[in-house]
Amino acid sequence: MTEAAPEPGNARPPRRRYRVRRVRTAVRLTGYADLASSARAARPVRAARRWGLRLPPVVGDSLLPALLLLNVMTTGAPGDLVVAVALTAALALPLVWRRRAPLTVFGAVAAAAFVQWLTDVPLPADVALLVALYTAAAHSGRRGALVAGAIVEVGALLACLRWATEGAFLTPFVAMTAMVVAAAVLGVNVRTTRAYLAALEERAARLEQQQDQQARLAVAEERTRITREMHDIVTHNLSVMVALTDAAVYAQHRSPDKATTAMLRTSETGRQALTDMRRSLGVLRTGEPDAERHPLPGITQLETLADQMCAAGLPTRVEVQGSHTHIPASAQLTVYRLVQEALTNTFKHTPAGTPAKVRIRCSADTVTVDVTDSGPRPPLPGATASGHGIPGMRERSAAYGGTLEAGPLPGGGWRVRTRLFLDSGEAVSA
Repeated sequence: MTEAAPEPGNARPPRRRYRVRRVRTAVRLTGYADLASSARAARPVRAARRWGLRLPPVVGDSLLPALLLLNVMTTGAPGDLVVAVALTAALALPLVWRRRAPLTVFGAVAAAAFVQWLTDVPLPADVALLVALYTAAAHSGRRGALVAGAIVEVGALLACLRWATEGAFLTPFVAMTAMVVAAAVLGVNVRTTRAYLAALEERAARLEQQQDQQARLAVAEERTRITREMHDIVTHNLSVMVALTDAAVYAQHRSPDKATTAMLRTSETGRQALTDMRRSLGVLRTGEPDAERHPLPGITQLETLADQMCAAGLPTRVEVQGSHTHIPASAQLTVYRLVQEALTNTFKHTPAGTPAKVRIRCSADTVTVDVTDSGPRPPLPGATASGHGIPGMRERSAAYGGTLEAGPLPGGGWRVRTRLFLDSGEAVSA
């Protein structure tokens, strides 16, 4: 039997695949080697650039005059060397101070070039005119750039008329004109870019200042809001707790059950005050559980507030007209704080047992708050007016476009009335 020869298609393709993989790997390794060598070659350039940026500008400005003087001293004819060196120094050395006085340096270089033209000595140092033109265009206005460009263009015309070969005037004149225009345009572009960057920096500084002012205003506003909230919470709850404690002390021997009830209400009021404080301060801290577990008080909690005031000795009746489900939570909190502060003032400045009435009228766009009592018009002897109560209520009402009316009634008693505009409140919050 003879062995069958292997088919060509079964043996050669794997070798070709291996060969292709080897070639690709070699190409990839070669590319990596080229990149590594390029990176190593660029390191001295980057180091030299960083070193050059650290040098003063005068060092860079002195480099061109030094090169021009070295060139004329090494390549100039011995007979005209003194004149060539003197003219080159007059053309090139002023460039050292071109950043400090660009127009003065341009005038000095132009005068030296005119003297050179009079002495009929062509020099490579004439490039200093282009550098001086660029500096004048970059550091002066448009009029200065135009005047300097016109002077250099006249100098180019005179140079071509004297030193151009016969029949070859147009070509060097066009080339020199192109160089003059390029130097002037480059200087104007640098000046425009510098002015644009300065305007951007000024604008950024102004925006940063405005942001700082807005941040300070926001901090002051938030501080005022927290102070107002703490005043309402602490004043109300402490007033109620003091009244309940006095009632418990008075009734501890005659009616122990009433004293116990008053003390329980005192502890309940204290816990409620702590909850309100944690909720009000919870917006300043992340992860505060009480701010999420307890909703903000609103119109629904006015009945609870009335029961609390009744227990403290201020008979209070609450009447709500209209549906309040569409009113935002922030507006309902404002209504609650207004009623709370008004009842606290009534509790502090009226005799015990003075009835108070709270009337809330809700509509689609407004909420009217009306709190009245039947106490005497003048304050009780020894009573002190609140320093932050009414101003705080005015601020809360003004946040929703309302005007607070607080004052005595003609027939006796006191009245606090305001109307909140819901659209105005949303705009102020935004």
